Amino acid sequence: MNPTIRHITFDCTGEPYELARFWSEFLGHPISEIDKPGDDEVLVELPDGTPGLLFVRVEEAKATKNRIHFDLGPTGRTRADEVERAVAMGASILTDRALPNGRGWVVMADPEGNEFCVERGELDRAED
Repeated sequence: MNPTIRHITFDCTGEPYELARFWSEFLGHPISEIDKPGDDEVLVELPDGTPGLLFVRVEEAKATKNRIHFDLGPTGRTRADEVERAVAMGASILTDRALPNGRGWVVMADPEGNEFCVERGELDRAED
């Protein structure tokens, strides 16, 4: 049998619980009931069958661009609304690659500097 992906793991030099809280709120999924502030590992639980997001405390700082990242498509919001919401929660915009024709994406970073992209959402496509 082939292995299954159980977690997608993020290294954290800060507080794993705080970074997990950002992603929990942003994605709308809970932090595991067994995890608490101060833990070295904190899990955001995703729907059944989807790997959870695991945040693990490490000592070494992030040195380069992530080699893997999320491309997120807003649901019930436009790309601009989702970007604004992420910034209000502590994310930052790294590069706006949205194109005049509506395609493209916005490269963002979570509070620890992990990159993710916000693509156009279903409401953006409805305007086409």
